[in-house]
Amino acid sequence: MDRTGLIRAGDQRALATLIRDLEDGHADAVVELRALAAGGTPPFVVGITGPAGAGKSTLVDALVERLRARGERVGIVAVDPSSATGPAMAAAPGTAGGAVLGDRVRMQRHATDPGVFIRSLATRGARGGLSAGAADVIAALGAAGYGTVLLETVGVGQAETDVVDVADVVVVVLVPGLGDDVQALKAGLLEIADALVVNKGDRPDADRTAGDLAAMLDIRRAAGAGRPDDSGARGSRADVPILRTVATTGAGLDELLQFIDRSRGPLAPARRRARAVARIQQAALARVAEEVGAALAPGGVGGTLVDDVVEGRTAPAAAAEALMSRLGRGY
Repeated sequence: MDRTGLIRAGDQRALATLIRDLEDGHADAVVELRALAAGGTPPFVVGITGPAGAGKSTLVDALVERLRARGERVGIVAVDPSSATGPAMAAAPGTAGGAVLGDRVRMQRHATDPGVFIRSLATRGARGGLSAGAADVIAALGAAGYGTVLLETVGVGQAETDVVDVADVVVVVLVPGLGDDVQALKAGLLEIADALVVNKGDRPDADRTAGDLAAMLDIRRAAGAGRPDDSGARGSRADVPILRTVATTGAGLDELLQFIDRSRGPLAPARRRARAVARIQQAALARVAEEVGAALAPGGVGGTLVDDVVEGRTAPAAAAEALMSRLGRGY
């Protein structure tokens, strides 16, 4: 049986090797993924994001336990800010190295469960909290029959907004006690949130954190800010719920899962289109960047343009226009 057949039969090792090849940029793996995913139903992707130390990994672990209890197959994609050349972590089938798992080691209690697939990805220098290959990994998980994917992104704070391009619903996790730092974090993260979770909600200052978030949401609604709602209009979407959880004890997890369940179903056309545009744009820009880089290298069709700019004979904008013309991509 070929690898595609093995993956469809539930072989986690075969799925892990496909994902590895996708991360390494093997063209045949991309073709294989397209064939594997053709005609299938994409997974429902829950983005879990927020600052480091908010308890995202513990929350994901608790959600997996509840999803598995009702029979769902669950994929976990955990993105870490580690180097692409970092040491790999030996793990059970369905897990892989290349990123520092840190406190995600607790998720390994699910590693031997055939209904759970855990993958840790390094950002490989990508900004915005996501690995460039995260979308392919999610597609592979969906094609392998994992109906729900929990995407936990690296805790980089305000810049961590790329998750909205691949997630069906975004849960932003915050924690009491961040002080003034929470103001900077909330500015970017509130814009992408479908739900706000105050984790470690049994702390004395949890009330204040929830109140601060509610006030920030009121200000943003009054200003017409925020993500588009299902109609595509800005500032008119339903109120973003503020939920409290204590992931270590399970308090509030049922309410969070109920919210996630209410968010399932077909995506609104405007939101689905926005996600498709973002992914096509990302793929197209990557290809153009590679082509331009080769053209500007010594001996490339645009190599002389670099000399012209260095020596002041041509402005960069004019050189760019000339390069696009040479590449057959005139403005």
